[in-house]
Amino acid sequence: MQPEGSNGTSDGGLAVPMAWLYAEYIADELLRTGRLIPVSTLEFRAGRDTLALTIYLSDAAGELSGIRVVSQLDEWLSLTAYGHPWRDWVHTRFLALGEEARERGDGGDPDLELARAAWRWLDSTELFATNLDPGRPDHTDIPPGLDENARVWTPAWQLGLPLGHLAMHLF
Repeated sequence: MQPEGSNGTSDGGLAVPMAWLYAEYIADELLRTGRLIPVSTLEFRAGRDTLALTIYLSDAAGELSGIRVVSQLDEWLSLTAYGHPWRDWVHTRFLALGEEARERGDGGDPDLELARAAWRWLDSTELFATNLDPGRPDHTDIPPGLDENARVWTPAWQLGLPLGHLAMHLF
């Protein structure tokens, strides 16, 4: 039986997280097109999930399935740019979306649940990678400038941001 509603639900039936799946598809395609990193790595997942979260959370109007990727690139580039408080922005958007869901009486939004699961993984998983921010106070032993041999444990989202940003530039 096909769902009757346009949001993938049919009177308590199966809820399909189309907005999240579309955001994840766009992110996956951008990263694959950029050919920056092998698809089978955790680094690729970090980039894909970070970019998918950016795409999903930036869709304030709820029109994700109707957007054109090229028209959104500038916004996504600014959100993933070096120095942008991305982590704070994510928290702010989750609070806003949670409040909107409570006002609607909708506590089981499958898109939002998948986005939250991606965020939990990105924030709690650390990857051993090149130190992309040697100027941070907690890395005073590393001289200024990027040293590709200097590796540190980094939250997955901190590695995913530059990967996603660069992939969009290569698109």
